Amino acid sequence: MKKRGIVIGDTHCGHLTGLTPPAYMIKERKGATTKRNKWASLQRELWTAYTALLDRWGPFHFGLFAGDAIDGHGEQSGGSELVTPDIDDQIDMAVECMDQVRLHAARGFKWVSVYGTPYHTGKAQDHENAVAQKAGVKKIGSHEWIDVNGCVFDLRHKVGPSGVPHSRHTAVARQRLWNVLWAERELVPKANVVLRAHVHYHNFCGGPGWVAMTLPALQGMGTKYGSRQCDGLVDWGAVVFDVDSGGAFDWHSDVVLIEAQKAKVIKI
Repeated sequence: MKKRGIVIGDTHCGHLTGLTPPAYMIKERKGATTKRNKWASLQRELWTAYTALLDRWGPFHFGLFAGDAIDGHGEQSGGSELVTPDIDDQIDMAVECMDQVRLHAARGFKWVSVYGTPYHTGKAQDHENAVAQKAGVKKIGSHEWIDVNGCVFDLRHKVGPSGVPHSRHTAVARQRLWNVLWAERELVPKANVVLRAHVHYHNFCGGPGWVAMTLPALQGMGTKYGSRQCDGLVDWGAVVFDVDSGGAFDWHSDVVLIEAQKAKVIKI
């Protein structure tokens, strides 16, 4: 049977620009002098775009979650970028985001997930364990291999970034090569699809029977770190895979332009 799966990650629930379910969204306030109304508008648009994306591509037979489900305590900015610093609330937000996929699930749907970065998801404790348990994840680990009709997915969160546009695929090309070398020693399965997250941009390389990619994120732009220190384009969205009964796969990138994130010129 042909199976369709969705790959998502980097929701960063709890951050002002993270994927935020309606019950947790900031409410617009008339006459606000801060960026409060900007974040309120962005959160609404991100959620609307997310649910529309699921409507376009469902139903799904499997889901892969690539980590950084929550944003954490935000120590480096003193918690000033958070909707809520409460980790339990952030966990519930992440579960609600994942449950939206289940609303578009086919019979027998299964989640597999990997841990994100400790800064966001816990250094002494893996808070994503609670997300996985509440969301009904079949397995969460540091690095997972998932066989779908004979097509093997290699899933891990972190990969090195690139500040050079034409070499953004280099890091995942290296990940593919490491997979081949580890597989030669029969220590891991040889993968058809190598998936990495963390960098919040979508890029890929491949050849006959294989592809390696970095995934778009589900956190919007606007973090203090990103806006003040980074240059590269950010991609928001998800990737959908179709795997036929013989293991052959096809894939579709759904990268969405978020209107609220367009910069506005200042006229003086």
